[in-house]
Amino acid sequence: MPQPIDDPSAPIAPEILPETTSETAPDRVPFRSGVALVWSYSRPHRSKLAAGVLLGLFATATMLATPLATKWVLDSLETGVSLARPIMLLIGLLLIGTVAGFAQSVLLGKLAERIVFDARHSLIRRFFMAKLEQVQRFKTGELVTRVTSDTVLLREAATSSIVQLVNGTVSLIGTIALMAYLDWPLLLTTLLALVIVGVMFGVLVPYIGRAQRRAQDAIGKLGGTLEGGVRALRTVKSSRAEAREIGRVVAKADEAAKHSVRAVWFAAASWSLAGAGMQLAIIVILGIGAGRVALGTLAVSTLVAFLLYAFNIVDPITALAGAFATLQTGLAAAARIRETEHLELEDTASRPNVAHPHVVRAGAPVLALRGVSATYEGAAQSALHDVTLDIPRTGHIALVGPSGAGKTTVLSLLLRFIQPSNGHLELDGVPYTELSIDDVRSRIAYVEQETPIIPGTVRENVLFRTGTAPSSRDARAGNSGGDAVSAGAGDQEAWAALAAVLLDDKVRSLPEGLDTEVADTNLSGGERQRLAVARALVRRPDVLLLDEVTAQLDGVTEAAIHRVISDASRTGAVVTIAHRLSTVLEADRIILLERGSVRDSGTHDELLARDGLYKEFITALRIGAAPA
Repeated sequence: MPQPIDDPSAPIAPEILPETTSETAPDRVPFRSGVALVWSYSRPHRSKLAAGVLLGLFATATMLATPLATKWVLDSLETGVSLARPIMLLIGLLLIGTVAGFAQSVLLGKLAERIVFDARHSLIRRFFMAKLEQVQRFKTGELVTRVTSDTVLLREAATSSIVQLVNGTVSLIGTIALMAYLDWPLLLTTLLALVIVGVMFGVLVPYIGRAQRRAQDAIGKLGGTLEGGVRALRTVKSSRAEAREIGRVVAKADEAAKHSVRAVWFAAASWSLAGAGMQLAIIVILGIGAGRVALGTLAVSTLVAFLLYAFNIVDPITALAGAFATLQTGLAAAARIRETEHLELEDTASRPNVAHPHVVRAGAPVLALRGVSATYEGAAQSALHDVTLDIPRTGHIALVGPSGAGKTTVLSLLLRFIQPSNGHLELDGVPYTELSIDDVRSRIAYVEQETPIIPGTVRENVLFRTGTAPSSRDARAGNSGGDAVSAGAGDQEAWAALAAVLLDDKVRSLPEGLDTEVADTNLSGGERQRLAVARALVRRPDVLLLDEVTAQLDGVTEAAIHRVISDASRTGAVVTIAHRLSTVLEADRIILLERGSVRDSGTHDELLARDGLYKEFITALRIGAAPA
């Protein structure tokens, strides 16, 4: 069940539905389980839903009373009684029904948007708080689709469909009861038509939900394919593959369109059959009723009132049919949303085994791996096996080795992105199991190889690790003096970090300096990489983890980054994944990994002199030097 927005620490929706994935999820959602999930989004707003139902019942009551009021008008014509009272009653019913319908539409519209917001908040929080390894199984485009498209499908299912089911049922029962009051033989004709229409509709509705489910799956795949193609747009264009990529993305769009069109066909068939069946029933009622009026066994006013009910009975049937169709669409969305409910959330604040902050153990390295093995979920072999490694409090450690040797896995373990299957890690000599995730990550800054840019301004990117990055314009526009001072101090930190990576002049040349949106800049790949390094330098951490940050840099900038590494290693620990000789040569210690184990360690010259794999590695990367 989604949690209130004002309780960010509360757990997210329980696993109402079993775990599944987009590849194995069934086309059809178990009805009871799907309804339970849809209701979980409506339940926190049940008081507003009840108000919507009540307003709908007012509108239903006016609809049910109108034919009887019309009969009163016609009977008054025959008896010569004043028409003032029945006419005033009709006008009053019209006004009440109009106001109730308007209020219900506004209430349900606002409620629907709130439910969409709650569902999106729940999904967004789940995606960001879940364990990294589990989230990365989903394509980015599919995650975006679940937050944007699937939640919209839940909107009507969680609000209007519930109200329509209640109001439609009450309206249908009330209409049938009043029709029975007016004339039983005509009612039996009407009920026969309803049964026939209901059977046809019941056969078609499941197909609508199934087609909608497949359409949403196809939209998710479309998003993933499009996102991947746009991300690799330079490669696509340089390979003259625009037509092929267009074809791949359009093929996914065509698949989604086909399933959507199929849903349209089934929906159109169901509505058309329902409408045609009711129209045919009205024709039969009119014929039978007219014959009985001619024989004098049925009053004209009664026939007119009955026909009005016959016309009106289409509305509750339509409402019920629409509610079931909307609910089927909502169940299709529920099936896709439930695919994310198995994600385990990280508890970043709690310390499982101790309730007090840890104390640094004298002489302990800042970080250590003790007999650590690690296996990714679903992998046949372990990524690391029995690795023991000390990272001293100061100095530069370089991790090298062939692809798949386990270098990135070491960083993932240090950052607690994954957990070891055997052994343990330590911070200041204290096992990770006695520390919270925040205890560990607050001591570490990490620059990943792809160096993603955070949406926002340059200031927000550089000061991202500090938690707040108020713009200088905000401070001048009315923030308190303390905020202004904080913004000024943050600016000084930002400029110092940018200067360290030789990016300050570039930022000063931007239209709005630190307040420039990164998306509006023409920063190159290397400049974006330097921006990510600058982010790690603000409020310099005890440990700096760098995943090949010099890969896209020119010689001058690379030298600046090496100066940054050198400065950071004098006051703290720096761990780099290195594929360039310049980075390796400056390391105080090199750890050579092979097939998930530590093969050797030492300086560049020591490894070059005694380890054949290290020689091959250096030569293969064309960054080698002659043996010492």
